[in-house]
Amino acid sequence: MRNCTNLLLFLLLVPTLLIAQAKKGAKSVDKLDKLKQEAVAAVEANSALAQQINDMLFSFAELGFQEEESFEYLTGLLKNEGFTVKTGISGIPTAWVATWGSGKPLIAIGSDIDCIPKASQKPGVAYKDPIVEGAPGHGEGHNSGQALNIVAVLAVKKLMEREKIPGTLMLWPGVAEELVGTKAFYVRDGYFKDVDACIFTHVGNNLGVSWGDNGNNGLVSVKFSFEGQAAHAAGAPWRGRSALDAVELMNVGWNFRREHLELTQRSHYVISDGGDQPNVVPSKASVWYYFRERTYPKIKKLFETGVKIAEGAALMTDTKFSYEILGSAWPVHTNKAMAIAAYENIKKVGLPTWTEEDQLLARASQLELQAPKMSGLATKLDSMSLPTSSAPVVMMGGQAMTSMGGGSDDIADISWSLPTIVLRYPSNIPGLPGHHWANAISMATPIAHKGVVYGAKAEAMTLLDLLMKPELIKDAWAYYRDEQTKDIKYESLISSKEKPAIYLNKKIMDEFKPKLSTFYYDPTKYKTYLEQLGIKYPTVRDDQREAVKKQLEKDKAEKSTPAAKVSSSRSE
Repeated sequence: MRNCTNLLLFLLLVPTLLIAQAKKGAKSVDKLDKLKQEAVAAVEANSALAQQINDMLFSFAELGFQEEESFEYLTGLLKNEGFTVKTGISGIPTAWVATWGSGKPLIAIGSDIDCIPKASQKPGVAYKDPIVEGAPGHGEGHNSGQALNIVAVLAVKKLMEREKIPGTLMLWPGVAEELVGTKAFYVRDGYFKDVDACIFTHVGNNLGVSWGDNGNNGLVSVKFSFEGQAAHAAGAPWRGRSALDAVELMNVGWNFRREHLELTQRSHYVISDGGDQPNVVPSKASVWYYFRERTYPKIKKLFETGVKIAEGAALMTDTKFSYEILGSAWPVHTNKAMAIAAYENIKKVGLPTWTEEDQLLARASQLELQAPKMSGLATKLDSMSLPTSSAPVVMMGGQAMTSMGGGSDDIADISWSLPTIVLRYPSNIPGLPGHHWANAISMATPIAHKGVVYGAKAEAMTLLDLLMKPELIKDAWAYYRDEQTKDIKYESLISSKEKPAIYLNKKIMDEFKPKLSTFYYDPTKYKTYLEQLGIKYPTVRDDQREAVKKQLEKDKAEKSTPAAKVSSSRSE
């Protein structure tokens, strides 16, 4: 009888307990939503700081490993905000880690800071107009990511302090990303060993995120150096052994070998040292290669082929050769659980409202650079990108083909070490060439400023998810362990003996830094960098303005035709 009574009481209590639990869960969700709204408002209120950081880094225009002004500015700012900053990580003078908070989860938030050679460009000008002729410039947009991250993190930090939310925030820079020169060293040296999750930000032309294999290549960056014997090039050339001949023969050998390499490979080189002067047989010369492929084993195989060809060139010229690995990256693979959470926040944030001036600059730039489409800036969110299919397609000859690949980013080495996503934000103009002066046109304008702020809103919301929803990090690690790394284990392409090539770009920056320094942004005197440079926004030639007008009229006429209406109706 007593057992029956206890059972009856239990059955009566179960609905009450479930209701209480549901209310508790609802209250927790309500609290998180309110905190997200506060974070979004805090980011918006701090948009002036985002603009200042963005414009400041744009004005520095520093190449990889030489980001000295960016280093001083960013670390000083973070120290003033209460972060503990460790500098010189992995033996890289311009690398740092800034942490705030305590306990778990430990969340890393990163973005790149280096720029592109010969990409100097006045912002807001829709045609080539360098700030300093021949100087580096932000022809990809790496000046914007740290602005986004810092403003997002400061908004979340304020809420963590007030609500006593446990966790540690870790800000860090991608130094020399254009050289894929540092992140594999960060991983090797243990800086991400205890990190629970990583959000990385990269400039794009929409607000988006993806998960899984993104279809790009990994790579290994290698410099081959040859050593021969100098001689008078006219008086006694038979006594010389030309290192430049060896470089040229290696390049010839590689280019003949291309036909017999897999279609997924992409490889390219520059002769970084071709000798001193024509009348001296070059005793030293070097060539710098990027070997790109879709998988770690294929990258390694491609590199080994390069070494064999270098060895052959040395034998043919009676010279000696050596090689130095300058950087590496795996193909990127990002986390499913984190991407889904981030995309839900992205949908709530949406895209910025672009002005007529913003769209005019974008369309004029697209026309100037002969972009595939003159569609202007994105006005509709992209869907969340899904993984590139890894299912091979069997080609003639029995070759199993996957994605054809493309660019590379050493965030991949972090993505293979812990759950990671890459948040892309709309600060650049669609359809431009990439790694080009034109990609700097928007990067210190209202287009970049708005894109940074909207990206920061999505990132702040996602950080709160990671801090307050333990199940999200649990799910992220489940995907990482049970799917991503189930059959593929990360092996670094660099060994314990390699060191970061911190000497790269020093000569270029020594030449251009004094010239660029006269144009550094001063936010104490000017509201924006455009104002400091005296640029009317947007600056567009009359012929560009007329061409944009005609193109818009043509597009409008095409949309209003009966055929267009039928096509539109069918597509809907």
